[in-house]
Amino acid sequence: MIAGGEQTHDSSVMDQVGDNIIHHVSNSSLDHPLIHLPLVFGIDLSVTKHVFMLWIVAIVVACAIIIPIQKYLQKNNPVPSGWMNLLEMIVKFIRDSIVKPNIGSKYTETWAPMILTFFFFILFANGIGLIPIFDLLGVLNRFIFQVPASDNHNIINALLHGGVTATGNFNVTAALAVITFFTILIAGTRAHGFINHWKNLVPPGLAWPVYIILIPIEIIGMFVKPFALTMRLAANMTGGHIAILAILSFMAIFAEMFNSATTGMGVALFSVPLATAISGLEIIVVLVQAYVFTLLSAVFIGMAINVHH
Repeated sequence: MIAGGEQTHDSSVMDQVGDNIIHHVSNSSLDHPLIHLPLVFGIDLSVTKHVFMLWIVAIVVACAIIIPIQKYLQKNNPVPSGWMNLLEMIVKFIRDSIVKPNIGSKYTETWAPMILTFFFFILFANGIGLIPIFDLLGVLNRFIFQVPASDNHNIINALLHGGVTATGNFNVTAALAVITFFTILIAGTRAHGFINHWKNLVPPGLAWPVYIILIPIEIIGMFVKPFALTMRLAANMTGGHIAILAILSFMAIFAEMFNSATTGMGVALFSVPLATAISGLEIIVVLVQAYVFTLLSAVFIGMAINVHH
């Protein structure tokens, strides 16, 4: 009885909620890769869920942004219409409201393509994370095609391991931030030269004891900028999904606490509308985080170029 009681406790809903939430927002482990690849210099390069999602985002961005723009530019007398009208509005907004005021008119055409790439990539990566594509496939796989969840060889079951929001992975956001970091160095060097760029870290004409304090602070600040970009994007995209999953878990938790499915259904009248409302907020977060990342990147690049500001 004790053993049975311990087994029941170990498999209780309360014990499973945390693991289920982490399972739905984290990357799939290398124990469940989608594509097994051999080790390269001791590094496992197998394709995980978030790597797969990056591929999907790249394809979607190519189909929705790159290909339509290329076709538009090939026209003899290009007149935007439909989807191209929307793209033109977004491009002009990013260029005129983010790039030009922060980087300057002289370098707008140089850095606008990179800032726009950031915006569209992050926007689509965030947005795809809100669509329960693989969850719906899992439901069909389990209840329509009657494939057991324990079948690890089934491709749909493999796709259920891990979350779908690639920008919720700190490795992904860190890679984007590293690009911004090196862009800051390149932009400053191109505008002022290699030596002058590093001299511009601190203002001239100060007493030498001040530089003993100021130089280390400015060097640390160089690394704080990409760190802030990394943490801000990943934490915001992960936090919203955790909140939604936690609220939906109330149904199972209360149903087990009161040993009543009716209680769980009653809690659903509260948790489902609340989770829906948070999902609506997540749509705003998707747009805001793409905007904030591109804005801060433009600001940091502009600070390296426009030192007098």
